[in-house]
Amino acid sequence: MANTTVPEVFATETPEATVEIDAGAGKHVEPMLWGLAPYQWVSISMLVLLLFAFFGAKVHKTIAGGLDGKIAAIKQQLDEAKQLRAEAEALRKEYADKIAGAEKDAEAMLENAQHEADAILEKAEADSKAMVERRKRMAEDKIAAAEREAVEDVRNRAALAATSASRKLIGEKHDAEADKALADKVIAGI
Repeated sequence: MANTTVPEVFATETPEATVEIDAGAGKHVEPMLWGLAPYQWVSISMLVLLLFAFFGAKVHKTIAGGLDGKIAAIKQQLDEAKQLRAEAEALRKEYADKIAGAEKDAEAMLENAQHEADAILEKAEADSKAMVERRKRMAEDKIAAAEREAVEDVRNRAALAATSASRKLIGEKHDAEADKALADKVIAGI
């Protein structure tokens, strides 16, 4: 024989908290939680659900409004980033143009410096030729002056030698009588 036992029913509340319903055939006891019957719990749940749906819709609007605000802020940041990028591109182009201009200026300056260096070199060569020519003339003038001095000195020495030789010859060949006759002749010529 099978063990036939009747299952036990555990009540969650004490028997005072149960409501008896007379259905005619037997007594049925409804369970209760914190003094509320199941239909009351269903009513409270529906009320909470309706309140959540009502306020939840407002929360949804608030969340949607916040998200829309964030989207607008992100769009504004993107627009600012596009504007900054355009400004950066313009600055980059401007500086690239400045660099190209600076390179052209540098090339022009280099060419100008080369021309100036060539001109300075030509002038230096001309100046050095002129200086060599001046020094050559100065040397020639010094040589000519030295020649003149040497010729003058030779003449002076020759004159001195001739004077002393003539003095000697005159001294030897002329005496007092010849001097007297010469002096008379000179005086008579005057």
